[in-house]
Amino acid sequence: QVQLVESGGGLVQAGGSLRLTCAASGRTFSSVATGWFRQAPGKEREFVAATSWTGGNVNYADSVKGRFTISRDNAKNTVYLQMNSLKPEDTAVYYCARRSGNNSPAVREDAYAYWGQGTQVTVSS
Repeated sequence: QVQLVESGGGLVQAGGSLRLTCAASGRTFSSVATGWFRQAPGKEREFVAATSWTGGNVNYADSVKGRFTISRDNAKNTVYLQMNSLKPEDTAVYYCARRSGNNSPAVREDAYAYWGQGTQVTVSS
């Protein structure tokens, strides 16, 4: 089993920045992809970004391209999501997710086996 814990959420004004952290523990020795998803109130959960184990293959949702950056530090079993130029529409609970046995940074949430509990990001206008 793998446990994921997100942190770094909070309240920020539009145009501001936040960095989310996803710390993995447990059976983390596999070289697999990790992603970030988000769910706004009243909406379905959606893909945000994902990275392969080495970071050489990444995917971003069109809505965050150029503003968000996903990165990872495998020595620390940690994945980051740097969020810049935040907008009110970025307000959501952000979830970290990890694949099992696959290193492709998938955009579908059913491709991910492990999920964190989420961290709230609120962007005020």
